[in-house]
Amino acid sequence: MREDKVYLRPMTAADTAKIVTWRNKEFVRKNFIYQKLFTEEGHMAWIREQVEPGRVVQFIICVKDGKAVQGGKDRGIGSVYLRDIDRVAGTAEYGVFIGEEEALGRGYGTAAAKLALDYGFETLRLQKIFLRFLEDNIGARKSYEKAGFRMIKDRRESVMLEQGAREVLFMEIGRAEWEMIQGGEKV
Repeated sequence: MREDKVYLRPMTAADTAKIVTWRNKEFVRKNFIYQKLFTEEGHMAWIREQVEPGRVVQFIICVKDGKAVQGGKDRGIGSVYLRDIDRVAGTAEYGVFIGEEEALGRGYGTAAAKLALDYGFETLRLQKIFLRFLEDNIGARKSYEKAGFRMIKDRRESVMLEQGAREVLFMEIGRAEWEMIQGGEKV
């Protein structure tokens, strides 16, 4: 899957060390609801228990800038995924993280979100994709809005994290909205 700034490739077990390194960086962890340190063993269990049975589809975000492929290897900057895929209800939860600090604020997350949404609606034939984010993560909210997600009014939760009590907000996008956005971009 390709967007003008990035492309997505399937995450494999060979990506485990990089995923663990990215997720354990403080600037990544502080924006997640699950903030415990990742381990290689835990990530391999995630692959066995969630990815392999099809409950999760996870990709590596690769920059498409001429430097993305060096020596035959992708230059990954983060990961995007659809989790808790319910094929009967046609729903999934979206998640993303950029693990390379110099890649933040460059539009890569928005581009990756558009590709993941396309995969979710076109390949998986989902009807609705939602996400959760910490209220003070303004950059993430702007990125999600640019990708087409809209706030779910009156839906929020409070969680207790290392930094204290934090508010979790919810956003979603349905198939009809996605198709309208796609129709508008093709005009």
